[in-house]
Amino acid sequence: MSRNKNRVGSQQPDTNTPPQMHHDDGGGFSFVVPTEFVELPSQGKFYPEGHPLCGEDSIEVRQMTAKEEDILTSRTLLKKGVALDRVLSNVIADKRISTDDLLVGDRNAIIIAARVSGYGNDYDTSVACPNCLSVQKYRFDLNHANIYHGMPEEGLEVVDNQNGTFTTQLPKTQLNVTFCLLTGKSEKSFLAGVEADRKNKNQHERAVTRHLRSTLVSVNGNSTSEAINYTIENIPSIDARHIRLVYKQVAPDVDLTQHFACESCDHEEQMEVPLTADFFWPDR
Repeated sequence: MSRNKNRVGSQQPDTNTPPQMHHDDGGGFSFVVPTEFVELPSQGKFYPEGHPLCGEDSIEVRQMTAKEEDILTSRTLLKKGVALDRVLSNVIADKRISTDDLLVGDRNAIIIAARVSGYGNDYDTSVACPNCLSVQKYRFDLNHANIYHGMPEEGLEVVDNQNGTFTTQLPKTQLNVTFCLLTGKSEKSFLAGVEADRKNKNQHERAVTRHLRSTLVSVNGNSTSEAINYTIENIPSIDARHIRLVYKQVAPDVDLTQHFACESCDHEEQMEVPLTADFFWPDR
């Protein structure tokens, strides 16, 4: 898969950049809170007209402070699963932007940029070697994360409908399915469903069908829940796999694939950087 080699990080503000924010303790003392411009994988293409990020290729983000660290260590917020959302809401400069409305790829870019600004680009975490299974500490460089703007491979037919949705024809059933990209809100709903399946001893996990329900918009122009549910439950695996493949190709995101070399067996491969609890809590 071809990936654009733009790095996640700051950009220079232009002449229209709004003034940087100031903190004032009430006694007249104030200082500039550093901000940076984070490149959006979506380039603002898939937001509706009127959305603050429609047509925007970057977003202004304030660097993390001790206040955000308080949020990240709050047991109450962590238990509720809202700590990361609170941090994102705090660091995004434009308060018109809801974290729920952010496309997942753009959200990931902001999360990585916030982590780099707060704790640096070195990310030390435990990794299990895929070859010998030995667990070892390994250091990844988050500055080597690449921006992927989304582009289907040659021969993979998909139509960008220019409204945040895409249409593709399934290879087996020949159905024309339209799907949308996950947002922060729909991703949370999808993950909550998968977690509920995991906790239910009488229910197997349904990650594949839940993802389809979170993204499918219509089938042959029919957008009713009956048509979508029937399709999800009955299409052959080759068609379901096609949807997953097309989605992965067109969805803008941050590519965190990096080189891994095992210290025990000398095995080497390109590995997706594992995002564990060490990501935002490196000293814990």
